[in-house]
Amino acid sequence: MPGMVVFGRRWGIASDDLVFPGSFELMLRVLWWLGTMILFTYHKGHFDCNGKGVLHSYLVGLLVVLALIILSLCAIVYVSAQGTITNPGPRRSMPALVYLRALLYIPELVWACLGAVWVSDDGRGCDPATVGAVIAAVVASWIILLFTALGVVFVFDPLGSPRSQYATLEPLGVRDMESSEGSQFLSTARSMAVNVWESRLRLCCCCLPQDESHRAAFSSIAQLFSNFFSDTDLVPSDIAAGLALLHQEQDKVEQSRDPDVIATHSPSSPLGQDMETELEKAAHCMQFAAAAYGWPLYIYSNPFTGPCKLSGDCCRSRTAEYDIVGGDHLDCHFSSILQSTGLQYRDFIYVSFHNQIFEIPFFVALDHKREAVLVAVRGTLSLKDVLTDLSAECENLPIEGVSGACYAHKGMSQAAGYIYKKLINDGILNQAFSIAPEYKLVITGHSLGAGTAALLAILLRNSFPTLQCYSFSPPGGLLSKALAEYSKDFVVSVVLGKDLVPRLSIPNMEDLKRKILKIVSNCNKPKYRILLQGCWYELFGGDPDDFPTEMDNRREEQLSQPLLGEESLMIRHSSSYQSLASDDSPAHTAAHLPLFLPGRILHITEDGPSRRSCFSQVRYRVEWSNEMAFRSILISPRMLSDHMPDAVLRALNSLTSDRPFSLCPSSSNNSQHNVI
Repeated sequence: MPGMVVFGRRWGIASDDLVFPGSFELMLRVLWWLGTMILFTYHKGHFDCNGKGVLHSYLVGLLVVLALIILSLCAIVYVSAQGTITNPGPRRSMPALVYLRALLYIPELVWACLGAVWVSDDGRGCDPATVGAVIAAVVASWIILLFTALGVVFVFDPLGSPRSQYATLEPLGVRDMESSEGSQFLSTARSMAVNVWESRLRLCCCCLPQDESHRAAFSSIAQLFSNFFSDTDLVPSDIAAGLALLHQEQDKVEQSRDPDVIATHSPSSPLGQDMETELEKAAHCMQFAAAAYGWPLYIYSNPFTGPCKLSGDCCRSRTAEYDIVGGDHLDCHFSSILQSTGLQYRDFIYVSFHNQIFEIPFFVALDHKREAVLVAVRGTLSLKDVLTDLSAECENLPIEGVSGACYAHKGMSQAAGYIYKKLINDGILNQAFSIAPEYKLVITGHSLGAGTAALLAILLRNSFPTLQCYSFSPPGGLLSKALAEYSKDFVVSVVLGKDLVPRLSIPNMEDLKRKILKIVSNCNKPKYRILLQGCWYELFGGDPDDFPTEMDNRREEQLSQPLLGEESLMIRHSSSYQSLASDDSPAHTAAHLPLFLPGRILHITEDGPSRRSCFSQVRYRVEWSNEMAFRSILISPRMLSDHMPDAVLRALNSLTSDRPFSLCPSSSNNSQHNVI
């Protein structure tokens, strides 16, 4: 539903978003009115104290004002609950009710001031309970007024100029936007959107230095965000409702599939041996990838013992045989790395905690257990890292010996270039191999560190042909197809469950937006019911709700036309929009350059039902998958928790410690991750 237009502008809230806030305020107002009525009835309207006339007038006026507010809230809640997301017709009276409710803030403000004056001037000598009740009423009025003001700021849309201009420019949809006047208007709107997003980023990152590199990052990220949101007219609650519907729809599809026929692979087979070996190596490398996060992850993973173990090492002065660069003044980061990896001081060649945009921390150490020079790259842990993540446009990355288009995620490509220069130009790798010339090079990282590690491995491959890279939960929008194929010889990616990040790319986000538009347009239930049932399903599970849709009574031949509701949510047609007749993912259109996960992919999933008790033991299964299995975003309560490095490490340790585990290598000639 497009944002509601009141007071001459569009707001970031729809007319069907007032059910829950209105109901909550209604409950408070009813309790407030009852308390005031009890106080007035108890004293029978007569008060024996100074200013009793003012007090009498205050209570009578408060009862009247509260009654009017309660009636207006009842009307707002009732009207807001009518219709559907794309059918606002039954809610056409909502702007008038909002105006009425706004007018009632004036007498409430006056009465709050009157109560404050009475308490300060004439409250002495009155019954303490009466004075306390009036003070509570005055405080409650000011609190509600304050939260109302904060709510107005929260739903204010800087781009909320009235949509009347669209109505004059496109009376028949988006066809008339091709005119010169329409093109000029759209150009101005896009420029304003970029400026607004850039201002938001500057506000969120106000603690960061506003140098040239940060300004360039803000500008490119703002352009990305404005382009993504420019062709739809959805408010945040519409997106939440769409995600709730999509999660249940995906679960229904998953439950309707035939169960996989699984043959546990024999450990003696070559493919089974390969998977088991790779799992053991991955579990070992994941310790270093997690250790790169320093003390925050160590304390998070060991909340009871971690502080005690680190307290003896932090702030201790020592003569180091390794180089530490920036950001570890108390030595806590390095102490946690020692605790997590079990290495000695002398095993570290170089440790950098220097952190700027496109420059992320990493360390180089000698892993004597695996006879490797190991480079571990840290994942996202700061606002600067987030800016590196969000710099998601493509950047050319030509590699000698690779045919085809070579491009990659800009932010991670530049971060890999930064580490590459440190390792090569500063002689760090030469120093390491001068100590252990027979060792091989291994690169690892998690999340942002995983993408950077994979790109670093690609840059170093020609110089170190035997290197290996273990990339844990890498971002989906990382490499071009040519580079992804090239990396399969030396990169192994590990993905846990329904992790969001390996499925996160601009084409996949466009696909998700299209699916949300489609499912929201089709559903004929009011938004408040969708959100209530969605919250219940997320918290307590159960069977996915079979939401009736607007398509239930349509003839088959009508399905080739886009729904009016779906088009009503589009400001302008874009590459992400397709009619309901096509379910082809826009991820495979030419709208955006496709990006893929690096290397061969080990996909770890929980073995058993998707929902389980918090105290039940988790068992995992693992299979070889491919990048095409991650071309759409899966909605799940675990889409974020499955990305956490401690969860990935726990799953890998469980797989390597429990025998036998389910080894399910995929067929190499299948485009999906079907198991054998």
